[in-house]
Amino acid sequence: MTDHTDDASRTEAFFTLHHRLPRQSPGSDATTRRLLALAGPLPDRPRVLDLGCGPGRAALLLAAEAGAEVTAVDLHQPFLDELREAAAARGLGDRVRTVRADMGDLTGPAFPAGSFDLIWAEGSAYCVGFDTAVRDWQRLLAPGGAMMISECVWTTDAPSAGARDFWDRNGSLRTLQETTAAAVAAGCTVDAVLIQPESDWDAYYAPLAERVASADPGAPGMEWALAATREELAVRRAHGTEYGYAAYVLRPADPRWPARRETAADRAAVHAVNTAAFPTRDEAGLVDALRADAEAWLPGLSHVAEAPDGSLAAYALLTRCRVGDAPALALAPVATSPAHQRQGAGQAVVRAVLDAARVRGEALVLVLGHPAYYPRFGFVPASRYGIRPGFEVPDEAMMALVLDDSVPVPAGLIRYPAAFGV
Repeated sequence: MTDHTDDASRTEAFFTLHHRLPRQSPGSDATTRRLLALAGPLPDRPRVLDLGCGPGRAALLLAAEAGAEVTAVDLHQPFLDELREAAAARGLGDRVRTVRADMGDLTGPAFPAGSFDLIWAEGSAYCVGFDTAVRDWQRLLAPGGAMMISECVWTTDAPSAGARDFWDRNGSLRTLQETTAAAVAAGCTVDAVLIQPESDWDAYYAPLAERVASADPGAPGMEWALAATREELAVRRAHGTEYGYAAYVLRPADPRWPARRETAADRAAVHAVNTAAFPTRDEAGLVDALRADAEAWLPGLSHVAEAPDGSLAAYALLTRCRVGDAPALALAPVATSPAHQRQGAGQAVVRAVLDAARVRGEALVLVLGHPAYYPRFGFVPASRYGIRPGFEVPDEAMMALVLDDSVPVPAGLIRYPAAFGV
């Protein structure tokens, strides 16, 4: 039989050990600011829901620097009291509202559907499970809204026995690609993924280690809390390069334009969409030529978006190219049937094929395209990374998107498949 009194004392000891620490999970103000930039643009006074807010370090920054109206949610009342004190002291009392609630049961008048521009969950979604959080919290977003949810992931394909044993007992981890696939399966597209730097862990663990050293082991439940925390610190010291926090910026997929992999039955329709979308048949011919190139064609990276009547509305293709000798992907062509242009079909299919590339573990995508269109997906001028094409093109039109910032970005000349003719 479970000793509920013992469980309660352990929980209280855990909170006592963490009370008034600067952070309750790995993070930093710099990372919060970077993620906030990745989640934008936001309305002038965005409505933010900070779930598992703890003492509210992120909530305070979002209120002060984004001008946000923050609803901060946690189950531990002392954390909420601490946040209210800090908000009042900084003149942010009118911007931060605290709510004691379970993030796994966001019902009632405080959480109406479609009421938040940004959902924020730094290091807290594990309490309900990443997949559940991504699936269930979407209903709270206003149109155009985004979620920032972080999740601990393996950063190696072969974790050591010591690291795996610890995490098998404390919330089994998945790889970055597996976690990305879970976000997509839960109905979202991925705007950005950031692997948090080691300094974010130091900012959390250094004060925690000091607290462990000074804690009274005789308090109820504290012996257990100290032992568990010492093990956690030891595992990080020994195996910290094998796992880390991945912070995801997610948006609900556009339900008007369901996107999926191309099938063999779609080929004629794909040809027709590309023929209709461009002045010549060159792009349709390019797809056929790339499909015949075994080195360029990558199964699963040719995507279509369907119109409400089931016909194909848009198409996007990623094929293998190189920057110097390093593998990358070329996004081309992207085509939308004239009847469906400027309605979101093109964006839906581009986001879907980029998500597929993330799930594959690809790190870099290049596109030669309109500089007013592709930055919405995160593309920036490739020249920022020292990447250049082998032909003359306006600098702002040759763009790059880093899908995995834990992989060094190669610099050098872009080598396209022969079908591109460049």
